[in-house]
Amino acid sequence: MSENRVVCLHGQDDLRLETRPADAPGPNEVRVAVLAGGICGSDLHYWLEGGIGTIRVREPIILGHEAAGRVDALGDGVTGLAVGQLVALNPSQPCGVCTFCRQGLPRHCSAMKFKGSAMYLPHQQGMFRDRMVIGADQCLPVPDGIAPGAAACAEPLAVCLHAANRGGDLTGKTVLVTGAGPIGALCVAVARHRGAAEIIVTDIQDATLAVARRMGADHAINTATQPGALAPWQADKGRVDLVFECSAAAAAIQDAVTCLRPLGTLVQVGVAGPTPMPLNVMVGKEITFLGSQRFDVEFAEAVDLIGSGAIDPRPMITATFPADKAHAAFATARDRTTSVKVQLSFGA
Repeated sequence: MSENRVVCLHGQDDLRLETRPADAPGPNEVRVAVLAGGICGSDLHYWLEGGIGTIRVREPIILGHEAAGRVDALGDGVTGLAVGQLVALNPSQPCGVCTFCRQGLPRHCSAMKFKGSAMYLPHQQGMFRDRMVIGADQCLPVPDGIAPGAAACAEPLAVCLHAANRGGDLTGKTVLVTGAGPIGALCVAVARHRGAAEIIVTDIQDATLAVARRMGADHAINTATQPGALAPWQADKGRVDLVFECSAAAAAIQDAVTCLRPLGTLVQVGVAGPTPMPLNVMVGKEITFLGSQRFDVEFAEAVDLIGSGAIDPRPMITATFPADKAHAAFATARDRTTSVKVQLSFGA
């Protein structure tokens, strides 16, 4: 068997391509030859800052939690999957027995194992590698003909589907998406798929806004260079029904609240540290504020939507690098003037 390369972070700004043995799958597990893996904002935080807030990298960790590949080997007891089959990999492994799992809230599992996460020791090793062993129930088949890079977008799409489920029916609604990164671009696609009548997206980078247009936005506004362009949606106490706030920037939240109509809904998808919010206006308009955390059943829905072609994430994939160019890939992903979703490719 050829070498098994991994993209491993040893600490802040210490990203290395190493080789590790490729394990054999155990009962109810499969080994997957990873073909594509997307670089997420959390991967960038680990690399640039050595952690995310209070979560710190305390031992070497293989990064990556957005991936797809082909089944390479089957463990005992595995049914419904075949060697050579393209699968999207669900990074979430809830325990199934804690209070939240028993309440049907596995995304809030008290003992969640999430690939590529440094939250606990030992760290949960991620997906940026040539081959990895994973639970068979975390592998969802993808139809032939779908690009592995598209299949690897199932995880961020699931995040956006969950946000939309939190927000409710979008049919005929006016929707604002603040922040045109990967999550913002996919929220645009979800809003379009679910029947929104009008979709506005804001950002401070023209390149990301252009991608959002390709994903289905009707209006793309650079709030840095077009400071008054939201005025039509701010009139009459606001004309937007629902906002997907994907930036966690105070200025964007301010824009969101001024555009929302009374009794409108703000779905907060982006995360950051303590952030100022205009509570007086939110209370005055009786705005519904909803947090949105990861996903549950939406991962399977994301795979179905990508597999059927109902949502095509490929316009947001702005660059793909081979695994041995991981450092260049991370540096490119950091540059929001040119990048939305940057992916790594593995295999031959």
